[in-house]
Formats: sequence, C-alpha cells, structure tokens
Amino acid sequence: MNGTFYVTRACGARWIKAGDAANIVSILATYIWTGPAYLTPQVMAKAGVSAMTQSLALEWGNRGIRLNAIAPGPFSTKGAWDRLMPNENLARNYTGTVPMGRTGEHSELANLATFLLADQCAYINGAVIPIDGGQWLNSGGTFSWLSELSNEDWVAVSNQIKSSNEQDKTKRS
Repeated sequence: MNGTFYVTRACGARWIKAGDAANIVSILATYIWTGPAYLTPQVMAKAGVSAMTQSLALEWGNRGIRLNAIAPGPFSTKGAWDRLMPNENLARNYTGTVPMGRTGEHSELANLATFLLADQCAYINGAVIPIDGGQWLNSGGTFSWLSELSNEDWVAVSNQIKSSNEQDKTKRS
C-alpha cells in the first residue's frame, strides 16, 4: 500500500506540474469486496489502493490523469499457486468455485490492462474491473475455501509454502 501510494503521489505531482495527461492502472484482487479470512493485511492493503484509485480519479480527472484498477481472481502462477495448491484435489476444488471452470490466462489480464491504457478508453476513470471468471459473484471470493481445509490440508499448505520459500531463497543466493 505505502509504495503504491508514494509512487502514485510522486508521479501525479510531476504530471500535474508539467500539465501532462497520464494513466495509472493498479492491480488489486477481488477480495477487496469479500474480505476473506486469513488475509487481513493483504485485504487492507488492496482495499486501500482501491480507495486511493477512486479518490484520485475524482481529484485528478480534470487534469487529464486517469486512474483505474484491475481486480484479478485466480490466475495460476508458479509462486502463489504452488504454495497454496499443494495437491490436485485442492486445486480442482478451488477452480470449481469459478463459474467458467478455469483459472485466468495471463494474456487476458494483459489485454485488460492494455484496454484500460488505450486512448480510445479515455472516458473510463475510477473503475475497478474484476477479471475472475465470475468467481467473486459465485462465492465468498478468492480464498473463502480456506475455511474448509482440514488440519492435514493446513499442514500440507504450510509445508509447501516453507519448501517453496526455501527453494526461492536458494535460487537468489
């Protein structure tokens, strides 16, 4: 949250002083609307960026600076997915919460960001757009399934996170 705010404020001040038009697209998460358990710090940070996006869209819109945000749901990534889905059963159950029955493709996320930055979308300002296959409408949101984990599942997730973190640290050394 802090980094996003400080960079946005510094860039905005520079653009306003120079009279430049600009676009900012932030990445949030659909859980800004659902506030799932076990993610309180992340939810607070992403919700803060959402509020900043909408507030500054009002303040800076008349200066030619647009702010919008994208709220992704499940996208399979090497880091997060491997840590949170240590087995196929968890992954299958989780993907089952998405009405479209799949996770997002990274090209779909990139295409949405490109759309929001396009000059032809100059009238979109202050929007927060979900890209999650309808998941947040269908359930408690991105991580609501965590409340259904057994103690064994929690141990497996915890062990997978620790193992992946150690592998990442070894690669950086």
